[in-house]
Amino acid sequence: MTVALLSAALDAWSVLMPVACAGCGADDRALCAACRPGLRATLHRQPLPDGTALVSALRYEGVVRRTILAFKEQGRTDVSRPLAAAFSSAIRAAAAGRVELVSIPPSHAGVRRRGYDPVRLLLRRAGLPRPSPVLSSTHARARQKTLGREQRGRNLAGSMAAKGTLAGRRFLLVDDVATTGATLMEAARALREGGAEVVAAASLAFTPKHFGDS
Repeated sequence: MTVALLSAALDAWSVLMPVACAGCGADDRALCAACRPGLRATLHRQPLPDGTALVSALRYEGVVRRTILAFKEQGRTDVSRPLAAAFSSAIRAAAAGRVELVSIPPSHAGVRRRGYDPVRLLLRRAGLPRPSPVLSSTHARARQKTLGREQRGRNLAGSMAAKGTLAGRRFLLVDDVATTGATLMEAARALREGGAEVVAAASLAFTPKHFGDS
């Protein structure tokens, strides 16, 4: 389908099913022509405080932040494909050799509220393997969104564990947004205590102010 035909088809669909751009609120597109380029991956590489290498596709600000929030908190799964494309770029860049993907165990309340696990949905849209179910939550955690850096670390300490021995297995951690890196580091700790090698971590986006990136 040509660009002109695709645009015409989208215009016709927007009449039947009106929608606002998740990035700016403009009418008629899930993502308008002005916002879509802002979701193209521009890889950022930085170490987490524990030394784990992190590769992120996007900076969590502006259009990116609004679109991810719409996807996670407003049920806007219609923007999952461009987000998945960016996420896939970070994952492929972070992977070194044969690795298994592993994601953060989602809260049951979050999955019930949304009706889906954002990370697993993005992986599926990107055509990537399902994450290996090798981590479990050991106790309930407060919502990280309301906590500062030190509080996040305390809230997460000891909150994950490996399911059995993982000796000889290599993992790439994946998450949607790396805010301070505390969640990824707790997951990495649990995997390493289980005997696994954590090759790196990959996130769809990272929060610049918490990583000293201005």
